[in-house]
Parts: sequence; structure tokens; C-alpha cells
Amino acid sequence: MLAKALLPELWTEILVPVCAVVGIVFSLFQWYVVSCVKLTADHSDSSPSEDGKNGSGDYLIEEEEGVNDQSVVAKCAEIQTAISEGATSFLFTEYKYVGVFMVFFAAIIFLFLGSVEGFSTKSQPCTYDKSKTCKPALATAVFSTISFVLGAVTSVLSGFLGMKIATYANARTTLEARRGVGKAFIVAFRSGAVMGFLLAANGLLVLYITINLFKIYYGDDWEGLFESITGYGLGGSSMALFGRVGGGIYTKAADVGADLVGKVERNIPEDDPRNPAVIADNVGDNVGDIAGMGSDLFGSYAESSCAALVVASISSFGINHDFTAMLFPLLISSMGILVCLITTLFATDISEIKAVKEIEPALKNQLIISTVIMTVGIALVSWIGLPSSFTIFNFGTQKVVKNWELFLCVAVGLWAGLIIGFVTEYYTSNAYSPVQDVADSCRTGAATNVIFGLALGYKSVIIPIFAIAISIFVSFSFAAMYGVAVAALGMLSTIATGLAIDAYGPISDNAGGIAEMAGMSHRIRERTDALDAAGNTTAAIGKGFAIGSAALVSLALFGAFVSRAGIQTVDVLTPKVVIGLLVGAMLPYWFSAMTMKSVGSAALKMVEEVRRQFNTIPGLMEGTAKPDYATCVKISTDASIKEMIPPGCLVMLTPLIVGFFFGVETLSGVLAGSLISGVQIAISASNTGGAWDNAKKYIEAGASEHARSLGPKGSEPHKAAVIGDTIGDPLKDTSGPSLNILIKLMAVESLVFAPFFATHGGFLFRIFS
Repeated sequence: MLAKALLPELWTEILVPVCAVVGIVFSLFQWYVVSCVKLTADHSDSSPSEDGKNGSGDYLIEEEEGVNDQSVVAKCAEIQTAISEGATSFLFTEYKYVGVFMVFFAAIIFLFLGSVEGFSTKSQPCTYDKSKTCKPALATAVFSTISFVLGAVTSVLSGFLGMKIATYANARTTLEARRGVGKAFIVAFRSGAVMGFLLAANGLLVLYITINLFKIYYGDDWEGLFESITGYGLGGSSMALFGRVGGGIYTKAADVGADLVGKVERNIPEDDPRNPAVIADNVGDNVGDIAGMGSDLFGSYAESSCAALVVASISSFGINHDFTAMLFPLLISSMGILVCLITTLFATDISEIKAVKEIEPALKNQLIISTVIMTVGIALVSWIGLPSSFTIFNFGTQKVVKNWELFLCVAVGLWAGLIIGFVTEYYTSNAYSPVQDVADSCRTGAATNVIFGLALGYKSVIIPIFAIAISIFVSFSFAAMYGVAVAALGMLSTIATGLAIDAYGPISDNAGGIAEMAGMSHRIRERTDALDAAGNTTAAIGKGFAIGSAALVSLALFGAFVSRAGIQTVDVLTPKVVIGLLVGAMLPYWFSAMTMKSVGSAALKMVEEVRRQFNTIPGLMEGTAKPDYATCVKISTDASIKEMIPPGCLVMLTPLIVGFFFGVETLSGVLAGSLISGVQIAISASNTGGAWDNAKKYIEAGASEHARSLGPKGSEPHKAAVIGDTIGDPLKDTSGPSLNILIKLMAVESLVFAPFFATHGGFLFRIFS
């Protein structure tokens, strides 16, 4: 009998929910502080923080000149309401369709898993230890279905709450920009923190409660208990897929339509109120970049936790019923919430932003501080939450592991995430030479801009792939597939800070749009543009984290699937596996083609509508008539709802079809193939799009001599940069971010259905053998 963890079980039972509640309380506090910025025509101080702090010194204060303050506030409130209503309306429409799918897929889970033992209610020998008896397969079917629904609802809630917070904060950020760039930064960052902490804490709390409720029925059968918990990850990611694809198509159809007609053809500024697609564009930032991303990162968190728990349940933790060690993944997440709370205070209360150039370093410091403190936190959790020595299941054998080895597994994932984040920043920020080279290539037109941008994207894959490869090798060497799963959790352990930085971007983008539409002065727009440019880079860093963690998560799930399906080895020399590898590697291309074409066809309708309005509404260009925003919002909504279904079906049905007709060996090939090609395309697509976007912003800002030689807005190099940015839109906000869900979702779905595939799979091969 191996030693137990230092931390008593009772303390674990208290610590995990307490940390989750602390996260929720902290997010509500941040929301309260943001709400102190009033959206009513009131001349009193609009912020709870002291004057002279966070960039509101004399040299940055510039109250509006020649504009009645009350009319500006009222205008901002009106625009915010329009954006919020548009986003809420779209998400409700999307959730109606997704709800139907959720019920249908829950029924499939129940029927497929229940049929493994012919819907028998008798206990059966355990999968990994035949000498013990476990609960019937029907119980796994029922509880997997329940955890699937719980994961799906939590995922939808994460996205919806994120959108509500972002639409609440956008106009408040705009108003605070009048008092200084630092004030505006604080409002946008606090709002991002509300979303980050709510999502991290909710995900942890729901998972913890689910485990404890399921334990009442399962008792000592931890193998069955944690196998049924995998449905939680499947529910989270399946909702994230539809949120990411639907939201991505919505936002990019509006963005491309607004840019091509407004900026290139009509030569009007971005977010100009005369542009009919401007409200749809700002709504899109919230439903795609906020709601979609929230669901996506929740899915990653849920799946990495589930992958670790499944492997732990058949290791010494599960065999010896050591509940503290079993909940090691949840203890890491609990520590992550506390670490991120301390880190957030550095941005909001400890340091000050006094100038534009301090914004990006402040956001970067958030990543560095959280990673350094979290390393100490992981060491503490590994020391008190794990026995000094234990065994981990390793494809049929038990591997002896020390607690310091597991600490290294988590730490290597955490630091690999930071490296991926910084490499992404280097390739997508206009402060460095790669993006400046792309901007420079616009001198000779859009074609050279596209060539340089694509080359940059492909090159940006190199270091992240090495970082992922090294973390896989180190973590697998120390602790087999459990090591890989906790490395993914390490990368996601600072999810609250990562999400705060990520959500900050779209909030700043919206704030800039509101400033333009409300007719605020050029100086205010400059400040919001500075916030937005930093937000673009941090959004790319967030996508880098999501893709890196998705690679580790799907590999851990793949390992759990191979063990559960009873495959001894995955031999790439057998035809069954080779055909799976080929088809799997093709799937990300097929998926990307569907999403890109969806954005293209929706954007085509949007361009035609915007042109029609400019040509047929008298006085629109002169600003004396109002455009018809509602029609553009409807075009984006209808297109995204219709177009999100085929890519979603491709991802959800592939594992079921391959597993049932061709068996588990071919399915293991498909999973490996999609993982290997999907990660590369996702990184290059996200970084290419991010670089094109920031190359355009580099020219527009004209902050250096080089940038001014390419500008100003409306010049030929600027038009070439806008075309590049437009091509990059679906790459960085639709196809790229959705691909990481594809690779995770297929892996977790295969794991959930593994008992069914192991029993009934390979239908075609059985017929012809």
C-alpha cells in the first residue's frame, strides 16, 4: 500500500469549493467597480479610483471640446444598447438550434453506451481489473448523458455571461478614455477579469459538485465514476464548436463587408456611423471573440481535467481511493484562481498606466507574473496534494512516479504556454520586425502583402511546435499520459488571467467603435485605438494558448481512448491505421474550407447590402440620413446560423462513423492525423490573420517614421494592408480558433464512446473478414 497525500481528504473537500467561491466573489467585485462608471448624463466623477492614478494626470486629461458632455454620454448609452440587444438576440437564436442538437446528441450517448451490455442493469467485471465488479454499462450511459448536459449548459453560460459583461463595459471604457488612457485600460481589464474569474470558478465548481453527486451512486467504483465524468468535457466542447464557428462567421461577415465597402471603396474611417454594417461588426466582436472564446477555453479546461481524472482513476490514486490525490487536477485549478487573483491586482491596483506605450508591457507582465507565482503554487500543491510516491497507469502497466516528477510535468506545460504566448506576440505585434516587414510589403500592393503574411504564419509554427513537442516528451517520460494531461492543465492553470487579457481586446475594439460612432474627438479615438492594438496582440496570444493546450489535451484524451478501447499498440504500418492517419490529416482542411467559404458567402451578401444602401439612401454619405443597421445584423445572423451546422456535423459525426464502421484502430489513426495537421494549420492561420491586422494598424497609427512613409489612411499601401486584413479575418477569427476545438472534440467524443466502439465497432471489417 502506497502512502497517502499530506492534505487530509476533509481539507480537500473544503479547499476546492472555497477557491471557486473566492473566484466568483472577486469577479462580482470587479463588476461592481466597473458599474461605478455611470452611463447616465451626470457630471460627477465617473470612477471610484483616485485622481492622478492610472493615467489621469493633467497631461492626459482632455475633456471633449465643443461637444456637450451629456449628449456624448447619451449617445454612447444608445449605441451600447444597440450592440447589447443585437448580441443577446443572436445568442438566443443560436442557443435554440444548439439546444435541439444537445437533446439529440444526449439521446445518442444514452443509446450507444446503454447498448454496450444490452441495457442490462446487472453489475459487470471492471474493465481494467476483472477481479472486481463495477456498476452496469447502463449507469455509465445515464451518468455520461447527465454530465454531457451539465458541461454543455456550463459552456453556454460561460459564453453568454462573457458577452453580457463585455457589452456592459464597452461604452464605459469609451467614456473613461476622456479622462486618460490609463482609466480606460483599467475598465476594459477589470471587465475582462470578471469573465475570466467567473468562467474558471464556474467550471471548477460545477465539476467538483458533479463528482461528489456521482460518488453517492458509484461508491467505490471510481473507474465507472470518472469514465462517466468525461461527458462533461464533451458537452463543453460541443457547445464551444457551435459558438466559435457561428460567432466567427457572424463577426467576420460583418467585418469584411464593413471594411471592403467602407474603407476601400468609400474611403470612410473604421466604425464610421454612416457604414450600415458597423453595428453588426461591433455585435460580432462580442458573439465571436467573447462568447465563442469563453466556451472554447471552458471546453479545454473541462477536457484536460477529465483526461487527467480518467487516467488517475485506474492508477494508484483510484485503486487506493486517495481522494485528495485523485483531485490533484482540481487542486491545480483552485491554486490557479488564487494566483490569478493576486496577478490581477498588479494591473488594477499596484502599477499605473500613464502612457500608451505602457499598455502592452502591462498585459505581458500579467502573463509573466502569473506564470512565476503559479510555478510556486504548483510546487506547493504537488507537495501537499500528492503522496511522495505512487503509480500511474501506462498502457496496461503501472509506472512508479514521484511527486516532484508530476510537479515538473505541470510546470513544463505552464512554461510552454508562456513560450507559445511570447512567440505569438513576436509574430503578431507591430512592435517587432515580422509585422513591420509585412507592412512594408504593402508598398508594392496587396499581392506581396499576402505572400509575406502567409510566409510569416508558416514560420510562426516552428517554435510553438517544438515547445509542445518538448513538453509532451518530458511529461510522458515522467508520468505517461497522466503527465501529458496535467501538462495541459498547467498551460490552462492561469486561465482566469489569460481570459482577462483575451476579453480585454474585443472590449477595447468596441470602445473604439463607440467613440467613432458617438462623434468623439480624434484624441479619444487615438487612445481607444492604442488599447485595441494591444488587444489584438493579446487576442493572438490567447489563441496561441488555446491551440497549444488543445494539442496536449487531445493527446491525453487519445491516450485514455486507446487504453479504454483495449488497443495494445497503434501500429502505423497497418493499413487500417494508415488510412485513418490520411483521412484525419485531411479533416482540418475540409473543416477550414467549409468555414472560410461560409464567411466568404456571408460577406458577399453583406457587401452587396452595404453597397445598395450607399447607392440608394439619399444623404447617407453626407451624414444627413441614417443607414439601415437592422438588415445587416439580420444578414449576419441568418448566415451564421445556417452555415455553422455543416462544419459542426462534420466534426461530431466523423468519430461515430469511423468508430462504428471501421473500428478503433482506424479511429485512433484519424485522431492522430487530425491532431498533427490541425495544430499546424491553426497556429499559422491565427498568426497570419493577426499579423495582417496589426500591419494595417501599424500604417494607420503612423507612430514611426517608417509607418508614416506608408500612410496615411487611404494611401495605396494602406488599401493593400486593408485587403490583407480582410483576407486574414476568417483565418484568425473563424477557421484558426475553431480548429483547436476540432482536434479536442473528436478525441473526447471518441473517449466517451470508446466502450461502444470496443464492443460494436469495425462493422465493415467484420462483414468482409
